[in-house]
Amino acid sequence: MLTNEFKGIQLSRLGFGTMRLPLMGKDAACIDEEQVDQMVDYLLSHGVNYFDTAYPYHGGMSEKVIGRSLSRYPRESYYLATKYPGHQISQSYDPKAVFEEQLEKCGVEYFDFYLLHNVYENSIQVYKDERWGILDYFAEQKRLGRIRHLGFSCHGRVDTLREFLDYCGDQMEFCQIQLNYLDWMLQEAKEKYELLTERGVGVWVMEPVRGGRLAALSEKENETLHALRPDETGVAWAFRFLQGLPNVKMILSGMSDLEQVRENVETFSEEKPLTQAEQKVLFEIAEGMKNSIPCTACRYCCDGCPKGLDIPMLIATYNEIRFSPAVNVAMRLEALPEEKRPDACIGCGKCAKICPQNIDIPAAMKGLAEEVAKLPSWTEICRQREEAARRIKA
Repeated sequence: MLTNEFKGIQLSRLGFGTMRLPLMGKDAACIDEEQVDQMVDYLLSHGVNYFDTAYPYHGGMSEKVIGRSLSRYPRESYYLATKYPGHQISQSYDPKAVFEEQLEKCGVEYFDFYLLHNVYENSIQVYKDERWGILDYFAEQKRLGRIRHLGFSCHGRVDTLREFLDYCGDQMEFCQIQLNYLDWMLQEAKEKYELLTERGVGVWVMEPVRGGRLAALSEKENETLHALRPDETGVAWAFRFLQGLPNVKMILSGMSDLEQVRENVETFSEEKPLTQAEQKVLFEIAEGMKNSIPCTACRYCCDGCPKGLDIPMLIATYNEIRFSPAVNVAMRLEALPEEKRPDACIGCGKCAKICPQNIDIPAAMKGLAEEVAKLPSWTEICRQREEAARRIKA
């Protein structure tokens, strides 16, 4: 198993993300614990020593299940990470109550890695709000040894990531971002990676195969890759891309069965980073997936917009949601004031008249608003998560 040195410890380069554990039916909280044990056993016996969970995963059951499974092994034989859910819309944020509950659920006295979950355009204000004292509380837990390494995950834009790094100073040791060869450009992952590297913050990767999308390439795409590396799968190509980024310290995979575990362990048994020519081919495949509106973000359209919309940002969001509808998109748009959302567009067409790319911008704004309306509300998702957490406590 390939490893990385981080702050004096050796981490396996592959980590087990426990957001997509095997189920015993359709209920996300009803996890197949026997199968989880088999997966954990295989991972630990093959050198994987990093396990990532979070407060809301599987309706709050992920922490319990992975904690119980790992408890069969000596505490020093693995590294356990979980997250504080400050990103969830709530009436109050009590870091102490949540942290103590997480320790109890996982059956441990400390967490090796602890993250502030999902810093984005809305939640950054929660994390910075002195009423809750979130950062101060967890910095104190680190001082007490109940947290060994403190970091955060981020689904926000680059400017939000920069703002949070500026606020935290040197307290954040690592940051978990969505990074893969598609999102390298689609979600500004390249800029985020470069910013974190510049600040000396280790990069943790989530969604390395884009929720399975990069494992389901077309026949033509697979043939192209197979001609270059006959023994590598599409999933392996996604991992090989990440192996070529020096500041990527941890690559998390949300494995759902033992077959995925075996395949990923095999990929991480040796390092085979891509050549520049192979990277070029991969980026060409990614570009073909997007079917994107060709906005260059020149911002000419913004000057005459009577509603003051950030049109390039909204078009980039539309490109993302057209490729893969996800609640993260709705989450970011809900963070905008109502008058700055796509449905605020009045269709006057001033923007389209001065667009060098001849984009029908009013149609794009209408299309984005329609797509967002199909997604579940982030507020409702948070309500459901808190309800699930209450049921577990009861």
